Amino acid sequence: MRLLLQKTLTTISAAMLAGAAAVWADDPATGEKPSSQSGKETPLFTTTVRTTAYTHTEEDHISYGKKTALGTDLRYTPEYHSAAADWSRFPLGTKFKIKGYNRIFVVDDYGKALTGSRTIDIYFDTKQRMNNWGVRWVEIEVLELGSFQESRKILASRAKHPHCLAMLASMTVDDWWKVYDR
Repeated sequence: MRLLLQKTLTTISAAMLAGAAAVWADDPATGEKPSSQSGKETPLFTTTVRTTAYTHTEEDHISYGKKTALGTDLRYTPEYHSAAADWSRFPLGTKFKIKGYNRIFVVDDYGKALTGSRTIDIYFDTKQRMNNWGVRWVEIEVLELGSFQESRKILASRAKHPHCLAMLASMTVDDWWKVYDR
C-alpha cells in the first residue's frame, strides 16, 4: 500500500511539475512568462497562510544588513518584495501574490522562526511599514513554485545550523504536497 501511494504521489508530482514547467516556460520570442488573457498571471494554486513582517533594521536582523540568506539585496520595489519562508514548504524562488494586492513576492530568504511553519515573513523597507502589516492570515496565489533542488543545495551547505538542518531533513523527493497541506 505504501509503495503504491508513493508511486502515485511520484507520478502526480512529476505530472504537476511537468505541467508547471510547460505553463511557466519563457516565451522564446519575448523572454516573458505567459499570462492569462486578462493580462494577469494564472496561479498554479491558492492557499491560506499566516504572514508576518520583517525589516533590515530590526535588532535581530542588523547583523545581516539588507541581505537575504543568499547574500543578495532584500527587495522592496514596485515589482517585487522579498519574502522569507520555510524552504521545505515554499522553496527558494517561489513567486506569489497576496489576493487583493498587485505585487509579486519572491521567496529569497528564510528564518529560524519560520522553520516547520506555514508562515511567510514579508520584507518591508521601514519599521513603520513592517508594524503596519503586523500579522495577517491571507490567501496567496502561487504563480511559480521555486526550486526544491536549489533549496536543498544551499541548506545542505549550512546544515550545521539547526534550522537549516530541520528544513533539509523535512524535504523529500515529493515536496510539492506540503504547500497544499492545510
